[in-house]
Amino acid sequence: MRSFGSKLARRLLAIFCLVFLAPASLAAQQAAAKPGEGPSEKPKVRAVTAFVRLDRARYQAEIKEALATLTKAKSTFEDAGYEVQTIRITTQPFPEYIKDLPREDALAFFREYDALAHKDGFNAAIGPAMLADTDDPRQAELLGEILVGTSTLEGSIVVAGEDGIHWNAVRAAAKLIKYVSLRSPRSQGNFNFAATALVPPLTPFYPGSYHTGPGHQFAVALQSASVVAAAMGSTNDPNQARQAVAAALGEHARAIEAAALRAQKQTGWDYAGLDLSPAPLKELSIGGAIERFIGAKFGASGTLTAAAIITGALEDIPVKRTGYSGLMLPVLEDSVLAQRWSDGTVNLDALLAYSAVCGTGLDVVPLPGSANTARLERIIGDVATLAVKWHKPLSARLLPVAGKQAGDMTEFDDPFLVNAKIQELVH
Repeated sequence: MRSFGSKLARRLLAIFCLVFLAPASLAAQQAAAKPGEGPSEKPKVRAVTAFVRLDRARYQAEIKEALATLTKAKSTFEDAGYEVQTIRITTQPFPEYIKDLPREDALAFFREYDALAHKDGFNAAIGPAMLADTDDPRQAELLGEILVGTSTLEGSIVVAGEDGIHWNAVRAAAKLIKYVSLRSPRSQGNFNFAATALVPPLTPFYPGSYHTGPGHQFAVALQSASVVAAAMGSTNDPNQARQAVAAALGEHARAIEAAALRAQKQTGWDYAGLDLSPAPLKELSIGGAIERFIGAKFGASGTLTAAAIITGALEDIPVKRTGYSGLMLPVLEDSVLAQRWSDGTVNLDALLAYSAVCGTGLDVVPLPGSANTARLERIIGDVATLAVKWHKPLSARLLPVAGKQAGDMTEFDDPFLVNAKIQELVH
C-alpha cells in the first residue's frame, strides 16, 4: 500500500509538472532564445580587418599573405566560440600606390583588384582619396569612377582632422556622392563610401577604414547589438543599465581580445585593437535595444540618454580599443531604425544630436534624388563641424536615390540593408 501510494504520488507530481510547469519552462527557454532577449546572447565578430601597405608590383603576394593571416585569425576566434562574418583587407590611401598610372590604367588595376576580392572572398577598402585638404580633388573624382565600376571596393574622403574642417574635401565628397548616385544601380554605390571626420587609422569598420603606417596589423569589429539589447532590457535605471552593458559586453570583449592575442602570436601580425561599437544587423537591432530601455519609440525623449549610456558603458570596458568604439546608428542596417525613419519619428537633426554623445554621425541615410551637391555639402559640413567641436570620430554615409522623392520607398538590393521610406529634406 505504501509502495502504491508512493507511485501514485510520483505519477500525480509528474502530471502536475507536465501540465503546469513545462509550458512555463518552455516559454522561458523560448524567451532566452529570442534574439536580443536572453542570457545566451553572444556577439559575433563582424570583421577581422588586416592592414596592408600595398605595393602594386607585388600586391597579389601581399594579399595572399594577408589572407593566410586572416584565415588563421578567423579560426582562432571560431575556436573561442565566436562566429566571424567577414574578413577584410585595408590599404593605405590609394593615391599613393597608383600615382604613376594614367587614369584608365588605374581603373583597370582596381577592376582587377575587385575581381581578386570576389574570387578570394574578402572585402577590400582602398583608403581615402583625400587625406589632407590640400590633396588633389581629382583623386576624389577617380574614386567615384572606381566605386561605379566595381562592386566590392570601398573608399572614403577625410573631411575633418586635427587641423579642423577640410572644406575642399567636403565639396569633393558631395560631388562624389552625387556622381555615384546617378551612375550606380539603384544608387546603391554610395553604400561603399563615407566622408569621415576624425576617424583614426586602423579602424576595422568599413567604408572609412584606412591606415598610414607600415601595415602588418589587424583589428576586430563586433556585431553585438543583441548583447546590448539584453543588458538594456534588464533595468530602467541609467546607472544599472551602464553597468549591465559594460559587464555583459565586457565579458565577451575580453574573451575576443584573448583570442586576438593568440592570433597575433600565431601569425606574427600585430593586434591593433577592438572596435567595441555594437553594430546591428537588421533584426538584431540597436534601435530596439534603446526602445526596450526607454519604453518608447526610438526618437522619443530618453533616446539621447540611452545613447550616452551605451557609449559610456563601452568606455568602461578595459580592452585595447580602436576605431569608433561608440554607439552606431546605421539607419538602413537596423530594422527598427529604418522603421522609425520611415515613420518620421527620427530625422537628420535628431541623428546629429545623438551623435554628440555617441560615435556614429549620419550612417546609411536615404535621401531624395533631388538632393544637390550644395545640400550634400551642408549635410557633410554639419557632421564635420560636430566632430571637430567635440573631437570625436564621426562619418557621413549618405544615399541619395536618383529618381526617388519624399514618400517613395528605397529599392536597395543588399543583404545588409533594410529598405525604408525617403523623408523630405527641410528647405
